Amino acid sequence: MISLALIAVSAIGLSACSPKAQNETAEAADAITADANATMIEAAKDTDAASDRAFGAAENAMDRGAEKIDNIADAANGEIDE
Repeated sequence: MISLALIAVSAIGLSACSPKAQNETAEAADAITADANATMIEAAKDTDAASDRAFGAAENAMDRGAEKIDNIADAANGEIDE
């Protein structure tokens, strides 16, 4: 949001600048926008990777818990059969 406000203020001031200054300011604004977009894309990728790791760990924990329950049930069933 701050970048957008800065760009808007810069755009208002551009009307009094030379074409070269206007061009340089536009290029700087484009660079800022590209950096912001790259940062957001990287943050989204990092969040997705963290989510995948967390869900994978939870799935593994549930699988181990289910396996323990199966083992206990099998042992209890063996005790009942005897």
